[in-house]
Amino acid sequence: MGKETIILSLILFNLFFLAFIGGIIVFIREYRKKKKKHEEELENVSLMHKKELLETQVEIQTQTMSYIGREIHDNVGQKLTLSSLYLQQLVFEEKIPTNRKDAILKVNEIIDQSLSDLRQLSKSLTDDTIRSSSLSELIESECKKTESLKAFEITFDNNFNIDVDSYQVKSILLRVIQEFIQNSLKHSSCKRINILMSNQLRELTLILKDDGVGFEVSNHNINGVGLKSIKKRVEMLNGFYQIKSTKEGTELTIKINV
Repeated sequence: MGKETIILSLILFNLFFLAFIGGIIVFIREYRKKKKKHEEELENVSLMHKKELLETQVEIQTQTMSYIGREIHDNVGQKLTLSSLYLQQLVFEEKIPTNRKDAILKVNEIIDQSLSDLRQLSKSLTDDTIRSSSLSELIESECKKTESLKAFEITFDNNFNIDVDSYQVKSILLRVIQEFIQNSLKHSSCKRINILMSNQLRELTLILKDDGVGFEVSNHNINGVGLKSIKKRVEMLNGFYQIKSTKEGTELTIKINV
């Protein structure tokens, strides 16, 4: 009987021990699940905060641009208009020596050109083009503006078959494209830029590529304000960002969920 009691005690001890180990394993597993869920909740809160911050920044930027546009039109534009009219009146009333009329007319011509430029700038700042246009239309418009510079050839291949309603997404992607074009224009000595936009399972892919001289991506001196600005903008959309550069050119790839 003594041996049976000892064996039974050992069996019960082993069973309790296994149950204890099993309980620890279950506890650790549940702890990890709760920890993962908590981390996901924190990440979602962080993403929501970033989204709200982005919306606020874009709204402030839009209001600021509209204010500047109105000031240009209402204040600076009116003063230049009055100056132009005053000069025209002086010429008409022949209160200016004949040998100075050509110079005055030239000044008046410069003022009129400045007025035209200011009106265009004011319109671009106050006109809600981004909100009313599709992303494809915005990119096509940007390509046409770039082509007018006659600095290099630019093409846009569009395989994008869904609409982007978000003002923030359209605004940020347009700024990224403008930044890339400006960097290529200033630094790459490229002859051609290609922009490709496609969509798969509501994931927007944007690829921008030039055929310029390229640069060393790991060189922090080169990785300056322009590229950092692009990266920051993409991160604000919780998107994927990758840049490759060789002697044959630079390629920027962006992916975001829409």
